[in-house]
Amino acid sequence: MSVSFDKVFGIHQYTMGVRNKRAEVLAGNLANAETPGYKARDLDFSQALSQASGRAMIRNIPDVEEQMVKTDSRHLDISALGDDPELTLKYRNPYQADTGNGNTVETNTERMNYMQNSLEYQASLTFLNSRITKLMSALKSNT
Repeated sequence: MSVSFDKVFGIHQYTMGVRNKRAEVLAGNLANAETPGYKARDLDFSQALSQASGRAMIRNIPDVEEQMVKTDSRHLDISALGDDPELTLKYRNPYQADTGNGNTVETNTERMNYMQNSLEYQASLTFLNSRITKLMSALKSNT
């Protein structure tokens, strides 16, 4: 009997990597809060998550590039599904006017976003941990 991790873990297995990447971007913003000309960026979470889960689904299909056939010039090319995380990074519009040095990092906003991301990361981690505990319990009861 095989176990499908998509069914067991759901979307949470993908959120961990995306939340980790977002934490790196937000930490980079905070580290450059005093750098003149630095533009604050953020990760488009929903786009990054759909990319992460879509790539994982494609990797589970053997020889997917050979199975995919473009029947119309308007169809997307499979090679367009690269691993480029820069596609999901967006520049953030500041709430306050420019202070004169061109830096758009607002420290309070970055800290708030970092804390929110951290809490959501922890929630996904707790969910995954409970699922793994249940799987281990089920495996022990069957032996």
